[in-house]
Amino acid sequence: MSTVDSGRLYGVGLGPGDPELMTVKAARLIAAAPVVAYHSARHGRSIARSIAAPYLRADHIEEALVYPVTTEDTADYRGVIEEHYDAWAARLAAHLDAGRDVVVLCEGDPMFYGSYMHMHKRLRQRYPTEVVPGVTSVAGASAVLGRPLVERDEVLTVLPGTLPAGVLAERLAATDSAAVMKLGRTFGKVRDAIERAGRLDEAWYVERATTAGERVAPLRDVDADSVPYFSIAILPSRVHDETAAQLAAAPPAVREGEVVVVGLGPAGRDWLTPEAQAALAAADDLVGYGPYLDRVPGNPRQRRHASDNRVEAERAEFALALAREGRRVAVVSSGDPGVFAMAAAVLEVAAEPRWKDIAVRVLPGLTAAQAVASRVGAPLGHDFCVLSLSDRLKPWDVIAGRLEAAARADLVIAVYNPGSKSRTWQVEAAKALLLQHRAADTPVVLGRDVGGPQESVRVVRLADLEPSEVDMRTLLIIGSSQTRRLDRDGAAPVVWTPRRYPA
Repeated sequence: MSTVDSGRLYGVGLGPGDPELMTVKAARLIAAAPVVAYHSARHGRSIARSIAAPYLRADHIEEALVYPVTTEDTADYRGVIEEHYDAWAARLAAHLDAGRDVVVLCEGDPMFYGSYMHMHKRLRQRYPTEVVPGVTSVAGASAVLGRPLVERDEVLTVLPGTLPAGVLAERLAATDSAAVMKLGRTFGKVRDAIERAGRLDEAWYVERATTAGERVAPLRDVDADSVPYFSIAILPSRVHDETAAQLAAAPPAVREGEVVVVGLGPAGRDWLTPEAQAALAAADDLVGYGPYLDRVPGNPRQRRHASDNRVEAERAEFALALAREGRRVAVVSSGDPGVFAMAAAVLEVAAEPRWKDIAVRVLPGLTAAQAVASRVGAPLGHDFCVLSLSDRLKPWDVIAGRLEAAARADLVIAVYNPGSKSRTWQVEAAKALLLQHRAADTPVVLGRDVGGPQESVRVVRLADLEPSEVDMRTLLIIGSSQTRRLDRDGAAPVVWTPRRYPA
């Protein structure tokens, strides 16, 4: 290894030709390095340099590594070119010894038939090196063909066209998919080998993939005299072609619609279960109360149907009618849809005989009671019940009877829908009833907009509960005789209900 002050050698893959297919890292390193090296033919033009040109600076030190011969020039091509590799490595080493970073440009990927690898072998033991991978010509050719190379458990074989014809034919007959590189003067032999393998009809020819000079054609139709070195023969996935043909021949599938009632949890995406998220993503239509629908990110593929919060039966019927048309419908509900929410409304309508063929699923969500409880500790740590103070769907005397029964049973009580603009007296009435059975200092948790931008969670004594501070978005948790409150200096109080009950 050279001194710690030496430069770093980078082998940077440029991709198959389109400068926009270079990686962000490749572009950054090229722009920043003081020295940029690239291979070129004797005429001086370099494909690698042309790809990287948008990122070259006027003050770059450029090292053109000019190939002295071609395989047609001499039988001793290997020996001649190895001498030049040694000389080029020495030129780059001089920059590295001077502390200058060197980027060696390489079409495709540096380690996939790449020219950079010859510098890498000679210099990596002496200098710090880094290889930046690039999109290969094989990947580029597959992309412009629009055909996958392999699917399921198929095997891809990559072959150089310089192999003997018999070896090529044998390998091509034995593999699922193939890419044959280094065509040019080898094209005629490669074509013959593909034909001997019985695969000429499935072979494709791709020239200068992803560039302005790109050419794609069935390989059997290509004139050998027109084939440059930068071309490739592709035998794409057989499985893909077979399944594509089957799909084209199959009649269109008749999709059965369904209704999924989805619990959104108490607030944003962080409170949404993966199962619920998947159902929302798969839906064709989203149905729900407007503010709840607003919590689901927009998707132009989907239709959204917002409605008022007081038309649950109509909303359910609308969702079922959409499902009858073959639509996948997600009915959204805050918290858990089975707790004072849309699941019961949908199932009640779906029980009518006319909807008997429509599938309905319910996906749970984190409840408001759980969310509020988590903010203060574990007030629901023992037996508890859940009640709604709304008297829109049941009379107040039923609510009062259940409150008294829960209070007599010494249950922790989670109270939903405690008040609204039109319901202003229920909280005061519930407080008076509970004080007949609970101590004045019983902890009461008031949670509002938990998980949202206006979250507010407080703990007060039952005797100090102010009904005017409670609205429709507030949830109350009334402690039992065993619920404990621990006040901490500079921190919110902790509330919990022990799991053991006194004998």
